[in-house]
Amino acid sequence: MAGLIRRSDIDEVRSRINLADVVGDYVTLKNAGVGSLKGLCPFHEERSPSFHVRPQVGYYHCFGCGEGGDVFTFLQRMDHVTFSEAVERMAARLGYELHYEDGAQATEHGNRARLLAANAAAEKFFQEQLTTPEAQLGRDFLGERGFDAAAAARFGVGFAPKSFDALRGHLTAQGFTEAELVTAGLLSTGDRGNAYDRFRGRLIWPIRDITGATVGFGARKLLPDDQDKGPKYLNTPDTPVYHKSQVLYGLDLARRDIAKGKQVVVVEGYTDVMACHLAGVTTAVATCGTSFGVDHIKIIRRVLGDVANADSTGTGEVIFTFDPDEAGQKAASRAFAEEQRFTAQTFVAVAPDNLDPCDLRRVRGDAAVRALVAARKPMFEFMIRRQLAGQDLETVEGRVAALRAAAPVVAGIRDRSMSIGYVRSLAGWLGLEPDEVGRAVNGARAAAARVPQRDEVRNAQAASVAEGGARSGAAAVADAPPAVREFSLTDLPGDPVTRGESEALMAMLQRPDAVGHELMARAIQVRFSNATLAVIRDGIAASIDQASAPGWIGRLAEQVPSSFVTLVTQLAVAPIPQRAEQVDAYCEGVVTALVDRDLLRQKAEVLGAMQRAKAEGDQGRWDRLSRESAALETERRQLRKE
Repeated sequence: MAGLIRRSDIDEVRSRINLADVVGDYVTLKNAGVGSLKGLCPFHEERSPSFHVRPQVGYYHCFGCGEGGDVFTFLQRMDHVTFSEAVERMAARLGYELHYEDGAQATEHGNRARLLAANAAAEKFFQEQLTTPEAQLGRDFLGERGFDAAAAARFGVGFAPKSFDALRGHLTAQGFTEAELVTAGLLSTGDRGNAYDRFRGRLIWPIRDITGATVGFGARKLLPDDQDKGPKYLNTPDTPVYHKSQVLYGLDLARRDIAKGKQVVVVEGYTDVMACHLAGVTTAVATCGTSFGVDHIKIIRRVLGDVANADSTGTGEVIFTFDPDEAGQKAASRAFAEEQRFTAQTFVAVAPDNLDPCDLRRVRGDAAVRALVAARKPMFEFMIRRQLAGQDLETVEGRVAALRAAAPVVAGIRDRSMSIGYVRSLAGWLGLEPDEVGRAVNGARAAAARVPQRDEVRNAQAASVAEGGARSGAAAVADAPPAVREFSLTDLPGDPVTRGESEALMAMLQRPDAVGHELMARAIQVRFSNATLAVIRDGIAASIDQASAPGWIGRLAEQVPSSFVTLVTQLAVAPIPQRAEQVDAYCEGVVTALVDRDLLRQKAEVLGAMQRAKAEGDQGRWDRLSRESAALETERRQLRKE
């Protein structure tokens, strides 16, 4: 096992990597000013973007939840890897050879890298097996669904031979241990602890994360009477690199078109994703062996850039396709239950003759798949009509029952104008007066509002009972250790002096070359009016010799107390309020203004001292102060280049 990575190598990798490219694999970023990008924070739910990235500085910060750091911090938080693994991943991405304190070299890139390497080797093995005579059933399966060899290669489809040790033997011969292969989910263990191939006699789809790394596999049984008694579809179990609720099949291929076109199509299976992409619907993705849930929504919102506009509705589209069977209807209900988590508009696309996208393409061609997406219907309309479909609208009783069933759906529409429109539509579908439907919807809305209130009462009662034998909350707080206060830009007062000091610090942190070493050296001598910002000034003073060097912000952060690190990050990523062609002049200007203000303060103090010396008749002191005043004025003029 290699020792600590050399600090110089860490700094070199950090300086070479483009933070925006790495973050962009997970979050759709948009221009937010000079050298600044922003998007929806991947670490907390939000409707408006507060997550800022400064590629030139190499830092990110969310002004909503406070998360911030460099590229290694980001990977640690997003992918749950260690610091060393994050450095090693970025070094591998750059093709940079790392060195360690004990002289070792990076022959291994950590446990995660080993698991990904095992998956990559397995994927290649499966793909090679698809060309063997044994895989004829798999090729027939693909051909019957309209997928040729080129389509299989495009999506990396492979075949697992009907053997208990073919993959195990192949990968152990390449240096992987059985323990690694079991951890990766490629091997299973029997009752006696013996390891054997998890996938046997199945068609294989590689499941990749958003960056394109293969993290797991989905496998389909080819014959109903196969001796393998496993399920029709078998996936990789959850592993350190694969979590089925946090990955979407096809997202690595679709993410750029999703971000560009502001549309994502959620289908139900691997072959549906293949069919959509081959038909030109290149924004299709699917879940992997689990139902569509909250974690999937978070992923889609980040890639889609699902941001609320002035009307509280998003500009993107999320389109669901569901199979016509009972499972598909349940999936529709689950998706509708989570619909409120999107600010984008949600739709449902239902194929004619109850065909899924794969069968639709096979039967009617590529154009039919594109038409399916184009003919999408709003999610609310789909769900309302589902409620109506189960009632006999020819009878009074049926219409009343339908109204009761559909009213809560309309009540859940967050856009009030849209809600009013659906009240009218529902009245028309039921043959009732809009006022009558409106009263039912308002009643459903009021009933929904009362549910949280009842929950709050029950929670308060439970807390009261629990508190009966406990000490008072005040006493508990008094005994608790004091929390470490983290300073933030939002804590600063909004007066012009404090604002000028913070803008000057932003300029020095983000554009040290534009400010220049000489001006920065003078600025760190300025007396700050804000004590919090003065700590950052002192941090700059302690690390000024490393300004503009790789990892400078990190070194600066090491100089200040831990409670000020967040403020350092915020100042390093906050957007500079200036156009690109003027940013360097602006940065030099705000720092110059800071120094000029301090010189003016010093001159005022000297003039006051001169008046006192004159009143006291101390001519020698007055002469000395006069020369000091003249020197300060000369320095001001030189600073302002007059």
